Amino acid sequence: MRKMLSKKRAFEIIDRFPEARVLVIGDIMVDHFIWGKVSRISPEAPVPVVRVTSESLLLGGAANVLNNIFSLDGRAYISGVTGRDEMGTWINERLSEMKVQTEGILVKPDRPTSVKTRIIAHSQQVVRFDKEDKNPVSSEDRKKIVGYLQSVGPDIGAVVISDYNKGLVSKALLDSIRKIVKGAGIPLLIDPKQNGFSLYRNCDLITPNQAEASQALGRELNSRDDLVSGANRLIKSFGFRSLLITRGEEGMTLFENDGDIIDIPAVCKEVFDVTGAGDTVIGTFALATAAGASNREAAVLANHAAGIVVGKVGTATVTRKELVSVL
Repeated sequence: MRKMLSKKRAFEIIDRFPEARVLVIGDIMVDHFIWGKVSRISPEAPVPVVRVTSESLLLGGAANVLNNIFSLDGRAYISGVTGRDEMGTWINERLSEMKVQTEGILVKPDRPTSVKTRIIAHSQQVVRFDKEDKNPVSSEDRKKIVGYLQSVGPDIGAVVISDYNKGLVSKALLDSIRKIVKGAGIPLLIDPKQNGFSLYRNCDLITPNQAEASQALGRELNSRDDLVSGANRLIKSFGFRSLLITRGEEGMTLFENDGDIIDIPAVCKEVFDVTGAGDTVIGTFALATAAGASNREAAVLANHAAGIVVGKVGTATVTRKELVSVL
C-alpha cells in the first residue's frame, strides 16, 4: 500500500497555508449555544428544565468553513447573505475583527440571518431550534455574488460552495460560478445538502457524508461493495472529478474519476460532538488544495483536522499548531 502522506510532505503543505487563498460561497449562519445543567423534569410537561449557565455565539455554516480556514492561518474570502439584524451585525463585526473582507456579504433588510440555537446540558444537546428564511435569493443578489467572485478570482486557489439549503445555492448560481472557475483553472469544491446532486454536476470535488450519498442514490450503502458501486454511479452520473464520502467512525473514502479509491481511517480518539465537522473537512481540504496538495494529500490532512474537532464540544475549529502536533 502506498504511503498516503509523509510527515515531511505534510509539513511542506501546512507551511504554505498562510499564502493560500480560498473563497467560500454559501449559507452564512450563526451557531448559538445555550449551556446549562439539568437537575429536574418540568412539572408542566415531561421535558428537562435546563438551568442556563452561559451562552456563546459562533460562526456557522459557510462562515464556519471560513473560520476553519482562518484558524489554520489561511487567507479566506466569503460571499453570501445575512439579515440587517443583530446577528447579521455580529457576523460582520466578527469578520472585521478577523480582518476578513466583508464586501462579498449582502445585507438584506427583508431576510433574517440564519441562526441555529442549540441547548446543551452536561455536554449533550437537549434541543435545537432554527431561525431562517429558505426562500431563493433574487437574481440581482445572485449576480452580485458572481461579481464578487470575478473581483477576487485572480487571487484565489480554490472555491468552496457551502450549501446548507437555505436558499442561496441554485442551478443558476452554480452555472455562473462554473464558467468563471473553469476558465481560470480554479478548483470548485462542494459540501452538499440538497438531495439532487445534479445541481452540483461537473464539480472538482464533492464531500457528502454517507447518509447524504445514500439519499442521493436512493438506497442504503450497507457494505463495502455498496459504497464502491454507489460512488462510481454518482461520479459517472454527475461528472464529478472526485468524491470524498465521510463515514463517521470509519473515516472517509476518496473516489477519483480514474477509478482510484483511497480509504482513510478515522484518527479521532474520542468523539464528543460532530457539529461542524463537515465544515472542517472541506475547509481544510480546500486550503490544502490551494497550497498545492493533491486530492489524496488534502484528504489525509482534512481527516486529521476532523479528528481534532470532533473531540471538542460545540462548533469548533482546528489550528495549524494542533494539526502539526497530531502529525
